[in-house]
Amino acid sequence: TQSRSSAASDVYKRQVQGMVDRITLWFVPAVIAAAALTILAWFVLGPDPALSFALVAGVSVLIIACPCAMGLATPTSIMVGTGRAAEMGVLFRKGDALQQLQEVKVVALDKTGTLTMGQPSLTTFTCAPGFTRETVLPLVAAAETQSEHPIARALVAAAGQDLAQASNVEAIPGYGLRAEVDGQAVLVGADRLMQREGIETGALADTGAALAKRGETPLYAALDGQIAAVIAVSDPIKQGTRAAILAFHEQGLKVAMITGDNAETAAVIATDLGIDVVKAECLPAQKVEVLEQLHAEHGAVGFVGDGINDAPALATAGVGIAIGTGTDVAIEAADVVLMSGDLRGVVNALTVSRATMRNIRQNLVWAFGYNVLLIPVAAGVLYPFGGPLLSPALAAGAMALSSVFVLSNALRLRRLQPALTETAPAPGTGLVPNPAG
Repeated sequence: TQSRSSAASDVYKRQVQGMVDRITLWFVPAVIAAAALTILAWFVLGPDPALSFALVAGVSVLIIACPCAMGLATPTSIMVGTGRAAEMGVLFRKGDALQQLQEVKVVALDKTGTLTMGQPSLTTFTCAPGFTRETVLPLVAAAETQSEHPIARALVAAAGQDLAQASNVEAIPGYGLRAEVDGQAVLVGADRLMQREGIETGALADTGAALAKRGETPLYAALDGQIAAVIAVSDPIKQGTRAAILAFHEQGLKVAMITGDNAETAAVIATDLGIDVVKAECLPAQKVEVLEQLHAEHGAVGFVGDGINDAPALATAGVGIAIGTGTDVAIEAADVVLMSGDLRGVVNALTVSRATMRNIRQNLVWAFGYNVLLIPVAAGVLYPFGGPLLSPALAAGAMALSSVFVLSNALRLRRLQPALTETAPAPGTGLVPNPAG
């Protein structure tokens, strides 16, 4: 994974800074050759004192062609751009990410904690015959006390205090967990966990499917190998999610949701939010495969996530964007970190990336064009026609002016405004997004 991410970074580095390096590699010898040719031409063809004219013109060419502006064009824009992004609450952990983000064609999103608040609450607890909520919920909550998943916190909060001590707790990524509580084997997780363990869900499967169609997330609990209950939790959509997705679409981007959640639940949420592509019931490793598939079909992919299970996808994506309110593992695996948990920060990150790359291109066009135009003037091409012959002092001033222009242009990025703010209306609607989603 790290090798793929490193290779992607190298590609983008070659596209921008690498191009500058190649230009300066040939530019410097070309300038030296032009200066030598200028001295020779003035020495042979110039008026007396020919040597003086030749030396003045040759030195002026060397001074005015100094590639300082070319060298400053990229790093200054990146420095100012990343600084302005930080003021907007977007941290680019790698300079390459600023370059890569503008190439993104698909924004892939995790669900829990990214699209939603990550603060689910227990909404339904339906028990199988022979079981009651009073006996099952405390056991399930006790098993979940050692988990950091938001759903686990919802179950623990619903059960209250004085829970039993769980032992032999084993998290099963993408499925759920198992534990022992008061001598009973407890399994809690998605329907695929029950299928994997050979536990029949019976009539509770229909209940779980109905809950999923309402946009709730169904989980199943089993005690000692027997299905005990179906549990539903609901997680409200974040305030900025709708505005962000609409902004992605207005920028011509595809939006995908990649989640380990139930397929029907994911489909309901995706339809409600207007998400283009849905990949549900994905294990952490499968998220990586989905990203590679999206890249092959649409182009560069940016992935936004917040959890431990999202770390492989964050590291594999062209640009990994972590929610700052997420886990440390996710943040370490990402290229970009949003200080808040608001998806509108992704829109702002895209805005900064595109503005910075546009600024870099402007700097390079100016720096290169400036030299192309003024080197002949410094060489004295206009002198026979009554034009000026630049002195080394004037050439130095002109050279400095080029660098000043590049720096001033880069500093314009400090005035860049966020595309969306936390109180901004959804693009094109004139309405503030509904906090309840």
